[in-house]
Amino acid sequence: MSTIIDGTTGITTDGLIVGVEKAQLIKLATSQATTSGTTVDFTSIPTWAKKITIMFSGVSTTGTSSPIIQIGLTSVETSGYLSSATTLTNAAAVAVASYTSGFGIGSLLAANTISGHITLITLGSNVWTASGTVKQSTTITSSFAGDKTTSGVIDRVRITTVGGTDTFDAGSINILIEGSI
Repeated sequence: MSTIIDGTTGITTDGLIVGVEKAQLIKLATSQATTSGTTVDFTSIPTWAKKITIMFSGVSTTGTSSPIIQIGLTSVETSGYLSSATTLTNAAAVAVASYTSGFGIGSLLAANTISGHITLITLGSNVWTASGTVKQSTTITSSFAGDKTTSGVIDRVRITTVGGTDTFDAGSINILIEGSI
């Protein structure tokens, strides 16, 4: 009995093919400190990317402009997003906001830090959806969802704020890319 392992076709044992149709790929980028600057960019997103998870750990800015995520090819696209977020402070304090310049994460209080993750998934044909939940403090959470049709296959993800002028002053961000070839 012979066994052949081939990354493109799976495992073959005496003519029986067991495995996946396509090679599944996972790539963890290099974590970036968010202690300065107004944007965090992850470039060189591979063309095989189908799912991108953006992870926040203790991220803070100097202002109260809502954090947003933008995607694009060669440069980020700054319009055409259909996104909304709900920020829950307590049972009596709920804020809802819509965003068109990026996937909005929700209202931010300047003294708070963001931790959590957001997932971007392509439906194909350059259509991307986004959803996620982050916490701002022990009692404040924001949940959001949205979609965006891009002008082409994306090669970058940017994290910034709605106004683009608030400066990051704490924490780190990283992305996990999943896909197949």
